[in-house]
Amino acid sequence: MTLRTQAHRLQVATQLYRFIEDKVLPGTGIGSATFWKGFDAIAHELGPKNAALLAERDRLQLEMDAWHKAHPGPIQDMKAYRAFLEKTGYLVPVPDEVHSDTSNVDAELAVQAGPQLVVPILNARYALNAANARWGSLYDALYGTDAVPGRESAKPGYDPARGALVIAWARRFLDDNAPLSYGSHADATLYAVEGGRLVVTLKDGALTGLKNPAAFAGYAGAPASPKSILLVHHGLHVEIVIDRAHSIGKDDAAGVADVVLEAALTTIQDCEDSVACVDAEDKVGAYRNWLGLMKGDLADTFEKGGKAMTRRLNADRVFTAPDGSQKKLHGRSLLLVRNVGHLMTIDAVKLNGAEVPEGILDGMVTSAIALHDLKGAGALKNSRAGSVYIVKPKMHGPEEVGFANELFDRIEDALGLPRNTLKMGIMDEERRTSVNLKECIRAAKDR
Repeated sequence: MTLRTQAHRLQVATQLYRFIEDKVLPGTGIGSATFWKGFDAIAHELGPKNAALLAERDRLQLEMDAWHKAHPGPIQDMKAYRAFLEKTGYLVPVPDEVHSDTSNVDAELAVQAGPQLVVPILNARYALNAANARWGSLYDALYGTDAVPGRESAKPGYDPARGALVIAWARRFLDDNAPLSYGSHADATLYAVEGGRLVVTLKDGALTGLKNPAAFAGYAGAPASPKSILLVHHGLHVEIVIDRAHSIGKDDAAGVADVVLEAALTTIQDCEDSVACVDAEDKVGAYRNWLGLMKGDLADTFEKGGKAMTRRLNADRVFTAPDGSQKKLHGRSLLLVRNVGHLMTIDAVKLNGAEVPEGILDGMVTSAIALHDLKGAGALKNSRAGSVYIVKPKMHGPEEVGFANELFDRIEDALGLPRNTLKMGIMDEERRTSVNLKECIRAAKDR
């Protein structure tokens, strides 16, 4: 039997209630009475709208079933079929023009293309790994995968022959993406910074620089003997790590110990289909990890190779820019959270004895948790633009997108957030959304 605590008209599983009271709300500036009054009103007023949208799904499905039973086999008259879809409301008029007016969007989503990860939020270690995948070792990636052939025949431990192949591959990568004006990175014996420019000494004693000087983005350490060189290509950064005392760097002519790439710019922390959150205990587990990510203090200790290891979020990376100023780069992926869709309900919260739509619960709690990031109370910053990124899955058409937009409006009002702080990622994974995509985007054009 689930123990429950009454909050206005809501019957909240006590475990979830206490988590929100004791862990989520402190530090947000949102009082208990304000949170539960807002949640109660949203669930009471939007719950029936949620149910009506699901009933509309059923109506359309029945009409579709009846039509296809009456017209078996391949569609013969596409014009008539389209007319049927328009009459039922499955297809809506296509707007002439749609402009997305979303503001305050972080560069990782607004202007910079790059990889995105999706990770189950219930697993703290995986969640941390994905968040920290903003930067990764090219050497490790090449050595441990089939990108460089011969992995299966490599000697146990570190195989110098395979290592040499990896290093050669990485040097070719540098030549392709940050070429020197003369010679190859494979022939470098020294990287240094002079007058705000990268100077590379080659094996033949010649001095050279980058073919495109703008590709030099900064360095760490002393200019004459830097610890790392920061390059940039198409907006993504590459760090050449220099350490002549390192097991790899000591045998490298230039002391290069690794090449580190900026990789996963964004990560979706998933509360939906990569996890199974079926009750209050599961929900608290998911929300606890999201809270740790938003506060910047999530940690997970595990055993690897017989030793206990603790994983935490990576700090930001600090360099000296070519002009001598400090250059700070985000050390972690920009994090989005995927709430569940409109279909699900959950008994973690009940309203007058009926289960509350899980999407309303997710929206309210994950947004309240994100206040820790928005207010700068956490140790590390997620959004520097002051936004919360919520991915909404499995929405069927523009009405359902419009409902999500209304839900976000109401959550912002309940939490005292400026309008459109909550940004919406519309997942194009249902046919009624795909065929009405332009109108779906219009329904949330400011988000």
